[in-house]
Amino acid sequence: MSLTTRSGTDRGDAGPCLRRRSGDGVYFPDPADRALRLPRLFALLFDADAQAGLRLVAGGGAAATLWRAPGLGKTSLLDLLLHVWPLWRALGGAIGRALTVSSAIDAHLPSDDVWYLHIAGCDPAAQGRGLGRAVVQAGLDRIAGDGRPVYLETANERNLGFYATLGFVVTEAWHVPKGGPAFWSMLRS
Repeated sequence: MSLTTRSGTDRGDAGPCLRRRSGDGVYFPDPADRALRLPRLFALLFDADAQAGLRLVAGGGAAATLWRAPGLGKTSLLDLLLHVWPLWRALGGAIGRALTVSSAIDAHLPSDDVWYLHIAGCDPAAQGRGLGRAVVQAGLDRIAGDGRPVYLETANERNLGFYATLGFVVTEAWHVPKGGPAFWSMLRS
């Protein structure tokens, strides 16, 4: 399996796998709106995480992870303001929902100095081949010498067992306010 670290704005082939793995409707409940807007949103997140941490892509773009380094997990108001137009293009009418979800995620991030597995995705067509596990494990291996815990949250209950096999434990279950989705916070010490 090939594994690459992406730098700068080199999204290469990672965008499609991240877009296809997000069929859960956290930000865009409408499938047509989701198909239009997720590519723009993941391009923004992928580029932002180049400055915040580590981006790994496996299997020719079939799986990818975006990591934020300790102290860089939360999205600052300045970052939001600097990217207001691209965010509007990506989110459109879902901007209120996305900001509510983002605020809830930030509120549940540990205050400790942790690595944050911001986004992990595997193209559904490539699932079951071990690519998702390999790309998450590769990130864990790269940050292991740091000695800090790793945090993630997931809105997909089916992911809990997968992350448990990688040493993560559920620390909290919560809902996004205003009728938003359920999330589970997980930590790996």
